[in-house]
This record gives sequence, C-alpha cells and structure tokens, in this order.
Amino acid sequence: MEQKVISMGSLANRTVGLLLCAITALVICREWGVAEWTQPAKPFLVLVVVAILLFQVRWSRKAFVAVAMLISISLVATNTDWRGIITRGLETAAFIGAFFTALSTLRTVAQTSPAIQRAGTFLAGQPPGRRYAALTVGGQAFALLLNYGSLQLLGSLVTANANSEPNVEIRRHRIRRMLLAIQRAFVSALPWSPLSFAVAITVSVIPDTSWSKALAPGLMTSFLLAGIGWSLDTIFKPRLTVKPVRSAPVGTWATMLPMAVLLAVLFIGVVTLSALTQVRVVGIVAVIVPCIAVVWMHIQHWHENPVSTTCRRIKTYVLQELPSYRGELTLLMMAGFIGTAGSQLFAPMMQATGFDLSFMPSWIILISLVWIIPIAGQIGMNPILVVTLIAPLIPTATDLGVQPIAIVVAITSGWALSGASSPFTATTLLIGSFGGISATRVGLVWNGAYTLICGVVLSIWVITFAYLF
Repeated sequence: MEQKVISMGSLANRTVGLLLCAITALVICREWGVAEWTQPAKPFLVLVVVAILLFQVRWSRKAFVAVAMLISISLVATNTDWRGIITRGLETAAFIGAFFTALSTLRTVAQTSPAIQRAGTFLAGQPPGRRYAALTVGGQAFALLLNYGSLQLLGSLVTANANSEPNVEIRRHRIRRMLLAIQRAFVSALPWSPLSFAVAITVSVIPDTSWSKALAPGLMTSFLLAGIGWSLDTIFKPRLTVKPVRSAPVGTWATMLPMAVLLAVLFIGVVTLSALTQVRVVGIVAVIVPCIAVVWMHIQHWHENPVSTTCRRIKTYVLQELPSYRGELTLLMMAGFIGTAGSQLFAPMMQATGFDLSFMPSWIILISLVWIIPIAGQIGMNPILVVTLIAPLIPTATDLGVQPIAIVVAITSGWALSGASSPFTATTLLIGSFGGISATRVGLVWNGAYTLICGVVLSIWVITFAYLF
C-alpha cells in the first residue's frame, strides 16, 4: 500500500511538471502570436494542475484555492459574463505559472554552478567597510539569475561567514547587517528587472506600458531603495565593545566576471529581441531564459558527456524539481486568478456604493498605490493578488492626467516595499529563518524604519516622475 501511495505521488508530480511545461509552451505561443488554435486548452490545463496540487499543498495554500472557488461560484450566480471572467482569471494563472516555470530553469542551473558559488562567497567575505554595498550590488545580480534562490544561496553563505566569527556580539551584528543587505538588494531589483513578477504583472495589467518604458524610472526607484538601505546601515553602524579581526576576502573582483558575462548575454538578448519584435518582454523572457539555462547546463557538464547529462538534468527539473515548488505555484497562480476574477466581482459592489476613484486627485491615487500594497501585505495579501485586484479599479492614465508608466512606477514601488515589510512574503520568511527570528520581526523591526523612509521618498519620487518627466 505504501509503495502504491509513493507511486501515485510520483505520477502526480510527473503530471504537474509536464502540464506546466505544456502551459508554458501555450503562453509562449500566445505571446509570439503563433498557433492560436491551441489557446482554448490553456484554462483546462490550469484547472487540472490546480486540482492535482490541491491534494499536495498545506492548508494555507488550500485556502487560496477555496477563495478562488467561492469567487467563481459568486460570479456564476451574479454575472452573465462569468465564463469570460473566469477564463481571463485562468489565463492570468497560466501566465504566472509559465513565467515561474521559465525563471526556475535559470535558478536550478545557477544553484549548481561553481562560479556562482565562488561569486557569492567572495561577496559575503568583503570587509565591513564595503560589505553592505557589495552585497547590495552583487545581490541584485543574484536576484536576476536566481530569483528567490538568491536569498537562499546568499543567506546560507553570509550566515556561514558570520558564524565563523567567535565573538557573539560581532556575529550578531554581522548576521543582521548582511541579511538586510541581501534582502534589500532583492527588493530593489523588483522595480526594473525584466525577470521580476513586479514588472511582468504590472505592465500586463496597466495598458500602454512595457518593460522598456519602465526600465529608466525603475532603475531610479531601485537606486533610491538601495541608497536608503546603504545610508541607514552607514549612519547607524553598531558601536562594538571589541575590535573585530579583519580577514581578506577569498578571490578578487574577477570572480564576478562569469556572472557579469551571463547578465550581459541575458540583457543583450532581451533588448535585441524587444527591438526586433513586437513581443512583450515576458514572452521574450519565457523563451530566452530556458535557452540560456540549457546552454549553461551544457557548459557546466562539458567534460561529462554534456548532451546526455543535460538531457538528464532537464528531465529531473521537469519531473522532480518543478513539482517541488507546488506551494509557491499554488499561491502565485491562485493569487493571480483571485485578483483578476475578484476585481470583476467587487467592482460592481463599489459602484453600487457610489465610490468613484475618478473624483479623487490623481496625486493621492498615485501615492496610495505606493502604500496600499505594503499595507495589504501586513494582513497576508500577496502583491500579485493586490495588484491584479486593484488594477481594473484604477482610473485610466488619461483620466489621471499622467502617462501610463507613472502608474507602473507607483505600483512597483509599493511592491518592493511589501517585499521588505510584509511578514508573509518569501523574502522576510527566508531572512527570518537565516537570522533565527520571526518574519514579523524582520518586516516590522529590522525593516520598519527603512520601509517608512522609503515610502515617503518613493511617494515624492512617484509624484515627481508623474508631473515633471
């Protein structure tokens, strides 16, 4: 009986992995405008994946599926266009699942790269005077390649480095400062990275926007987030009762060269295809990232029968590693569905109460977008859910008297703040686990002042960009 249960679980995992790859292929077809006849299968495949995952995830994830079902039932009962709305919700879930599947290919190969390990060790071993800045800049590069895996890799490296310090006082301060550096590096990459959900989701729900338009202001948002973090670390540097023993870092800055080359290939590919095609950046990323991952696997195993080893690793990724992300996939896909479908359910309710955002000053709406996402994060609302839920309720850019990309800047700013402060996001949960403290303490104590200061500065930046640029 036990063997039968195990075989059933293995079959379920294999099915989920294959279906996610199929969904990814269908999303790519949609983004590139080919094989449109395949698209009706996409919502059905999403339903099958969610039905399988429902029996494999913990109760907190099942709750998201339950909410999605309740919203669907309510739509059937109250909206004549319920089929179209539910289909759009499933389309959003498919898009999120495909984007996650594509990005995870790069994460899985980067985590086994000796060059990436050496680069992380080099950053973690920097002397205190430049450690925070090095982890902030290098952490953004890691965030692009590994997504949440960057926190896991760098978190393990910096804690190992700090734990080698025999003095308890120094060790405690070092762990805190290094963990905050990599977390703030991660969230500061969200407003501009073409591989971040913040950009991918926001430009997909705000009309007439794109990653290329969001890049320059997103980099400014990133600079403010990273700069404020570095300033706070420098100004409030702890006063030690003992003098720490300095040690030279392992390696040189040349250690970062392989990562720089990889990022250059990634960005040149994305920018070139964006210029040559009319395909959205998410469609380009969904193609180019897995291609880079496969080539990278091949190079890693150049002396180990590379073709067969690469094929074996791809098989392992699809059938074992990808299904192991079941909790994250369920959360993200259902958050997208709930936001997309739920907004169509709640919008008529808001109109019935007479509440109309179009009568509010546009600058208040833009500032509200900066704050509402991190505030919602305090009660466990995922940024994907919040953004897809409120996006249809936001007046058009024309009604607000601003360019559409200003709305993107406001939303991605709030998304980043949620990543730093919400006790329910993966960033604070991971940092808390490495620091041996609760995610609530990370979000509200370690990052409390940082979030408030960044919120004020980013509010000013959003208004400045909206009306002066």
